[in-house]
Amino acid sequence: MEGTNQARRSLLKTITGGAFGGLLTQREAAAQAQAARAVRATPTPIIKDVSVIATAPAGLRLVVVKVTTDQDGLYGYGCGTFTQRADLVVPAVEKYLKPFLVGKPADRIDDTWQACYNSSYWRNGPVLNNAISGVDQALWDIKGRQAGMPVYQLLGGKCREAADCYGHASGNEISEVIESAKGYMARGFRHVRVQIGVPGMEGYGARGGSNVTVKALHKGPVYEPAPYIRRAMKMFEECRKQLGEEVELLHDVHERVTPIQGVQFTKDVEQFKLFFFEDPLSPEDIAYFRQIRQQCSTPIAMGELFNSPHEWNTLIGERLIDYIRIHVSQAGGLTPCRKIAAFGEIYGVRTAWHGPGDVSPIGHAANVALDLACYNFGVQEYSPFGETTQEVFKGCPVMKDGYLYANEAPGWGIEIDEKAAKKYPFGNERGGRGLLNGGWGEVRKRDGTVIKQ
Repeated sequence: MEGTNQARRSLLKTITGGAFGGLLTQREAAAQAQAARAVRATPTPIIKDVSVIATAPAGLRLVVVKVTTDQDGLYGYGCGTFTQRADLVVPAVEKYLKPFLVGKPADRIDDTWQACYNSSYWRNGPVLNNAISGVDQALWDIKGRQAGMPVYQLLGGKCREAADCYGHASGNEISEVIESAKGYMARGFRHVRVQIGVPGMEGYGARGGSNVTVKALHKGPVYEPAPYIRRAMKMFEECRKQLGEEVELLHDVHERVTPIQGVQFTKDVEQFKLFFFEDPLSPEDIAYFRQIRQQCSTPIAMGELFNSPHEWNTLIGERLIDYIRIHVSQAGGLTPCRKIAAFGEIYGVRTAWHGPGDVSPIGHAANVALDLACYNFGVQEYSPFGETTQEVFKGCPVMKDGYLYANEAPGWGIEIDEKAAKKYPFGNERGGRGLLNGGWGEVRKRDGTVIKQ
């Protein structure tokens, strides 16, 4: 202890004498002062409380975990949003993780993640993974606030200045899709996802809003894969004609076809040179990716439904996909996803983290931190932050010319107005989601068979 104090006095003497003697530049003096602060003994922050902020400012249920420490004013936020079952994540945090974590150190992030992951015995489910993610991201936020740095700096610093993003262009008619895409291009986007509706059917990303009625053996929403595939092929052809070759086009199948249809569809779109083709198969059918890889070079993105290493290890390790599309909180937070990104870098698989409207701004900030710090970044899905969302979440990442910029403040750089959050409780969703507690309903084929959504 005496040696530490002596070293500190010597360092401070050097700073003082050097600064006044003109021997040190101002920058050197500042650097040495920062070093002095770094070696000053500070107590380890201890987790004092773990709470949940449940809010739906844009009509989508968001779950954010707040971890408070015993050090005055030191806390952090983490995204644990599983919109379709948000009410289950809340007790997972409050009744299980909170009593498990209170009293533990807040600075042992990986150790805490492993403890939470293994404490339930049964693991890799979406509810618990999201609960763990909320805690995990909050601890990274705390670490950044302690260090006075944005989280991406803790991950090694920037590999790029901002995250190149894609927007969502859609329409009931092909002409509407093209106009929507042109709007994104005019705003500086270089990547655009295009989705088309099918008349009379319930599509993904675009609905067939027309007067056409599809005859079915039930009264609910109808969907058939073959008409969708034919219409999508026409859309790609027209998009290339009218939008040109320079814009990068993306498309999301959303697993709504049979495995063999997915193989054929992925082969057929090769001619349009898409940036990536997303979810041509469901997680249950990933063995078919070997067939796709053997038959075409269409870039494939996959992973937003993944919860377990059993799902992504083979696809990355065998180079069967080109982009890993994991929903960060579904995998358990920043800690596992930075490892997944490093795994992908070894095998030439790039990142394209899931970034829909049902990810909180905290979750989007975590996406951007990974985007900036990971060498094998590919592209980032972008969903705008509306006025009510920004009323609750202060300091959201900023979009400019198709690039998403991180907040440079410490941690995630975001503060939550908890009073404003209470103005938007769960239950204010519109339509069917309100009746189903935030969940999705079913979509069926003409004969009544439920489809994967």
